[in-house]
Amino acid sequence: MALNLIKLCVGCESVEELEEWIGRRLREKEARGEPLEHFHTTRMVPKRVQDLTEGGSLYWVIKGIVQCRQRLVDIRPFRDGEGISRCHLVLEPKLMRTEFQPRRPFQGWRYLEPKDAPADMAAGSDSAQMPAELRRELTELGLL
Repeated sequence: MALNLIKLCVGCESVEELEEWIGRRLREKEARGEPLEHFHTTRMVPKRVQDLTEGGSLYWVIKGIVQCRQRLVDIRPFRDGEGISRCHLVLEPKLMRTEFQPRRPFQGWRYLEPKDAPADMAAGSDSAQMPAELRRELTELGLL
């Protein structure tokens, strides 16, 4: 059974800004001749690796709302230069927008069961056509 992670996207104001950041990082890697893979580094290493990498995703909370996800490809534990245990969450670079789901702030990442994860947004849906700020306001009011 696939399992997901959820994490705050600190310093990011929108899904578009996250997409630009990922694109920039991949272009920089290409220019340096590094493998074109996208990953997020985290201090804590998930214990349920197999459940996460068998179809799981990392759901991003942007400005207090789950707005998108990235499929988890691999989880690679390592030790940094100071000997601290960390891991790379290797992610598919493509972001999938989700229905908005408000979340309170938390530290680190959390497991997210599939039943609790927001659904992917249908490409032609009315909410997909709305500006993100309007969707955010309507979600906060409980109208979406």
